[in-house]
Amino acid sequence: MSEVTLTINDREVTAEAAMSVLEAARQAGIPIPTLCHHDRLEAYGGCRLCIVEVESRGKINHVVSCTYPVEQGLAVRTRTETVDRIRRVLVEELMAHAPDSPELKALAEEYGADRNRFGKEPIFCVMCGLCVRYCAEIKGEHAVGFIENGPRREISFIPERAAEVCWDCQECFTVCPTSYAQAAYLLAKGLAFPDGGRS
Repeated sequence: MSEVTLTINDREVTAEAAMSVLEAARQAGIPIPTLCHHDRLEAYGGCRLCIVEVESRGKINHVVSCTYPVEQGLAVRTRTETVDRIRRVLVEELMAHAPDSPELKALAEEYGADRNRFGKEPIFCVMCGLCVRYCAEIKGEHAVGFIENGPRREISFIPERAAEVCWDCQECFTVCPTSYAQAAYLLAKGLAFPDGGRS
């Protein structure tokens, strides 16, 4: 497989041509925050926290690193004033929905985010889609999915399907950054078996 050479934070990095900037950075031990990325899943770009500054052919852009491909001679900067400002606002917005997420609390500390900047709308889910994508792409079960659109969008387990497959799996719980997947599953379980059945 062909390789390219790029720089990340002025450090020369060699990566496979099919890699994303996020993958190249992680391979080189350079941290970039993300809530919606998982090595076994297709890139999603949902949380946008992995935004970086890239410079190619004299042009500078801010891109989501998990979906942006590496290229020969690309210059990447993972921490600039603009990048940090964008991440800070994103963390503040996400904390309005999931104020108790340990991962978000750590990011708020790192980027100096104001946890109370936006009015609280605690749905305890950051729409990272990890549970939905894990169930579909890894397990092939499709027991959880998105419902509604826009600001009303949320994840929901399909009670009948969840009753069949989730009791012996529950792997999506471990990839959820807020523990909402487990709560949503318990709700679906209650709807499917209001008498407290095993699944």
